Amino acid sequence: MKEKRNLVGAVLIPFLFVMVLWIIHFTAGEIGFDLTTYGLYPRKASGLFGIVTIPFIHGSWSHLINNSIPLLVLGWALFHFYPTLAWKTIFWVWISSGIWLWISGRPSYHIGASGVVYGLATFLFLSGWLRREKRVASLSLLIAFLYGGMWWGVLPVDPSISWEGHLWGALAGFALAWVYRKEGPQRKNYRWEEEEDTDDLLTKIALGEIEPQQKEVQKPKRIVYVYRRNDDDENGENHSQDKKSS
Repeated sequence: MKEKRNLVGAVLIPFLFVMVLWIIHFTAGEIGFDLTTYGLYPRKASGLFGIVTIPFIHGSWSHLINNSIPLLVLGWALFHFYPTLAWKTIFWVWISSGIWLWISGRPSYHIGASGVVYGLATFLFLSGWLRREKRVASLSLLIAFLYGGMWWGVLPVDPSISWEGHLWGALAGFALAWVYRKEGPQRKNYRWEEEEDTDDLLTKIALGEIEPQQKEVQKPKRIVYVYRRNDDDENGENHSQDKKSS
């Protein structure tokens, strides 16, 4: 029951975020308002605001749908497998990729949540590989299977696509996976692995690579019992000797 609640709870935040994206795009289309100018424009002061707004703006319904599905899948995986890192990861992928895009992007309006998608995909894939914990490692294989083809998007193939946003998002996810590699789910160490480590240590000692630590040998303790006569015993013995002599 608890596992089911965790599964449902993990998809709640990504679902609400995607719903906000759809509401914004639908409302803008209905009133005929072009949101493109609120996107990120590199190296312009007015384009700095786009660092925050870029994931909320999409050029078409197909653009929005293409980002919505991976946002739901990757967002659910992030909140389910990395609940303590989810918010930090999203925040830093969002902000850092936007800053790098503003510094180095082409002079044009960049819009869409693709940078966040690439950041989450890279973070989930690399985190599972670094930890080698069976559940997150399986997740890495699933991410590679589902979104392996998306990596072509980091190359300048189509001038109408913000490949710089994809690239910086992926690099942000890569950096965060390395920074947070010791947080979240970790691989268990089994006893047979510890035995292998002991064998490696003995091998290094035998080869002379490591000097064995010599411990001081403690000598066994010797306990000595001393018998001391009681004065009463001595008096009794003398008295018995007197009787024998009489």
